[in-house]
Amino acid sequence: SKTSPSLKMFRKNLKKDPELFQNVSEGLRRLYRTKLFPLEDTYRFHDFHSPALEDADFDNKPMVLLVGQYSTGKTTFIRHLMEQDFPGMRIGPEPTTDSFIAVMHGEQDGVIPGNALVVDPKKPFRKLNAFGNAFLNRFMCAQMPNPVLESISIIDTPGILSGEKQRISRGYDFAAVLEWFAERVDRIILLFDAHKLDISDEFSEVIRALKNHEDKMRVVLNKADQISTQQLMRVYGALMWSLGKIINTPEVVRVYIGSFWAQPLLVPDNRKLFEAEEQDLFVDIQSLPRNAALRKLNDLIKRARLAKVHAYIISSLKKEMPSVFGKDSKKKELIANLGEIYHKIEKEQQISPGDFPNLAKMQELLNGQDFSKFAALKPKLLEAVEDMLANDIARLMAMVRQEEATMPSQCVKGGAFEGTMSGPFGHGYGEGASEGIDELEWVVGRDKPSYDEIFYTLSPINGKVSGAAAKKEMLKSKLPNTVLGKIWKLADVDKDGLLDDEEFALANHLIKVKLEGHELPPELPNHLVPPSKRGTVVQD
Repeated sequence: SKTSPSLKMFRKNLKKDPELFQNVSEGLRRLYRTKLFPLEDTYRFHDFHSPALEDADFDNKPMVLLVGQYSTGKTTFIRHLMEQDFPGMRIGPEPTTDSFIAVMHGEQDGVIPGNALVVDPKKPFRKLNAFGNAFLNRFMCAQMPNPVLESISIIDTPGILSGEKQRISRGYDFAAVLEWFAERVDRIILLFDAHKLDISDEFSEVIRALKNHEDKMRVVLNKADQISTQQLMRVYGALMWSLGKIINTPEVVRVYIGSFWAQPLLVPDNRKLFEAEEQDLFVDIQSLPRNAALRKLNDLIKRARLAKVHAYIISSLKKEMPSVFGKDSKKKELIANLGEIYHKIEKEQQISPGDFPNLAKMQELLNGQDFSKFAALKPKLLEAVEDMLANDIARLMAMVRQEEATMPSQCVKGGAFEGTMSGPFGHGYGEGASEGIDELEWVVGRDKPSYDEIFYTLSPINGKVSGAAAKKEMLKSKLPNTVLGKIWKLADVDKDGLLDDEEFALANHLIKVKLEGHELPPELPNHLVPPSKRGTVVQD
């Protein structure tokens, strides 16, 4: 049989020297087009698992997907991050957001309806066309100029229904749409309401649909300021128990507790906890632009592994089909025995069981397929994907590191993120090693008289105690040697291997900082330098 011109070209590309890529996203796009897409196309991967990737999928900004039952504060959370209303926004205790809203950066405020959005090649939403008009009428893009949106885009989703409401059909496959987004976003945030913690059937179904993306998932227990500390402990425990039953992984999902809006706290007892949790979540979101290339690389590897397994499954089914008679009965038999086929491929090809698609879902999808039109095994296509995973991906990994090193520190800026950056209301200001940062007096001086009493029992010579004598005293803190060694390095300001009374007091102050649960600074801050040593600090 004649070889098609496209396959000839494909083989010619394979034999060429390794290609040089301008940047990571261009490299990923070209690898996908030349090596992975031919395999996907041949074995109809797009009919079973996920539509083909487009250029916009490789170039778009990191996206954050918000998922939760109605009235858990999803839209308010977005407003809190941006500190600005967005077009099409509605907030209320009833299910107000009935659409998927992609909140993105634009020069002017405006709304693009779903049907127009899925024909725009610059937006990564073209393949959502497959979900039909019932969905597209409930999909739109809100564009606005906002500094937060210069780095990330945010997807607001309809509130997940509970009780009788969830039985009313939405007219489109809600879980499938969320799964489509989950595959392409960088972070999935599940929101729960601290005083309305029922996980409905639809919500359970949605969480299971996101099952393969636990690495992107974060959980927010919102409105936590509306209940007392004792109730909060119970609610947190109940949430972890419920999630453990639905998200079937040995690792515990990270849960952030707080009140994510700009209103006064109703029960302010846990202010410090909420501040620390909000800061942790903000750091996580702010890291997304920096890690975007790595996430796209990771998703492409996941996709390539699934495409390989899919090719083996489809070619195995094709091989088993009779050429003339009894096709229908053989098809039914093969679908029923799909688990055995999985097991056979797993053994023959040395593939991990975790790489196989869900058995029940695959059986359901195969029912509507004509097995006689499936392609036989084409080793060249699989070799191309193997080559991509073994060689090209390693080269791109090195490029990711180079890009991260040459780029200025990429970070989400603006909105609520600015409030935690600096000034006295910045996270951790005036606590731990930062205590006394804006005071004229040396903060260690407050407790120095009690430290001096200990200092003079150590028999100082020429006003200084030796390392051995100081060590004996410092070990009483029961801190590990690694920590005490760091404290010694910070406290021995003049680097002479001895401690005078001020340095000894400083060492004790840093021990206290560590015992109170704070981190030690990498270098001694100016406000902690002993008064007699200021201007004479010895650098390493």
